[in-house]
Amino acid sequence: MPLITALISGIIFGIGLAMGGMLDPAKVVGFLNIFGIWDPSLAFVMGGGVIVNLIGYLLFIKRMDQPICENRFHIPPKKSLDMPLLTGAVLFGIGWGMTGLCPGPAVASLMTNPSTGGLFLICLCGGLLAGKLILSQLRPA
Repeated sequence: MPLITALISGIIFGIGLAMGGMLDPAKVVGFLNIFGIWDPSLAFVMGGGVIVNLIGYLLFIKRMDQPICENRFHIPPKKSLDMPLLTGAVLFGIGWGMTGLCPGPAVASLMTNPSTGGLFLICLCGGLLAGKLILSQLRPA
């Protein structure tokens, strides 16, 4: 059941991204281009997502002991910032700004523009593997 729920949620998310025009990397780059022709549409899509998540959090997660399709809520226990998190956020932002894609839209764009989404996801997986390798070398044995 959790896999079916995740699949349905992902499909709804992908449809929402497509309807909001967020599968077009030029939209994202236009939002980040504050000194040129700025496109605020991404702010409205993000704002809508924040509102939906806030309502869901207040109505369900805060009031329920456990989710409907799972044994427990998977909320990260860590609440502090550390160097790996900050480094990852900076690298994510740089990649997002350069390509106009992040993982959600890249997966969704596999249906509309497989070459762009596919190349991005291959590079993403390579970066994840490189990050794991680097972290394993930095941590004491």
